[in-house]
Amino acid sequence: MKDSEFHALADAIYQHIETSIDNSGVDIDCETIGGVMTLTFENNVKFVINRQEPLHQIWLATRENGHHFALKDEQWIDNRQGHELLSWLSLQAQRQGETELAL
Repeated sequence: MKDSEFHALADAIYQHIETSIDNSGVDIDCETIGGVMTLTFENNVKFVINRQEPLHQIWLATRENGHHFALKDEQWIDNRQGHELLSWLSLQAQRQGETELAL
């Protein structure tokens, strides 16, 4: 994958997350600066999502752990545990952020 392709795919997933939050009506502060997206929940739990361009991965840091997602068959899959990014993010929003977030 070329870097430009990776950036387009990462931009798309970031936009999907932000749009889903905006459309959900939940109170999650979403801020993106320089390829790093920070989600802050009402209970002050923060998630950080960032791009790892050299590896063509998206990393998610939560209060519990960090996860590295690589594109496999058009889905971002955690290379250690096999979780899909959007479903894992929704589950952790519920568990840690105490917020229902459909992605």
